[in-house]
Amino acid sequence: MRLESKGPHPKVILDLSVSPNAKRTELVGWHDGALRVRLSAPPVDGAANEALRKWLATELGIPQARVTLLRGASGRRKQWAIDAPETKQAFGTRTKQHLAQLCFQQKARLQLL
Repeated sequence: MRLESKGPHPKVILDLSVSPNAKRTELVGWHDGALRVRLSAPPVDGAANEALRKWLATELGIPQARVTLLRGASGRRKQWAIDAPETKQAFGTRTKQHLAQLCFQQKARLQLL
């Protein structure tokens, strides 16, 4: 996970290792420098990518439009950009806390510089 500050809004970049066709969608920890996610959707016609976008948005409490696939459309290793809202807005604070909990599975302080 890293922060990219190019463009009008900063973005948090997430590296994910995805296993499709699981019994349920869940975060299972870290694998080779990436968050490992088991995904219940099949890897057919982009269904897994859309399911992952929806799951990330729900977990982070943000609209799906703020979650963008950067790399790995057809592979297990994916890179997603999370459009980071302004840090002083309540929405931004809540999103950062959800992201920290998702990545570290505990209460943590995530600070955008």
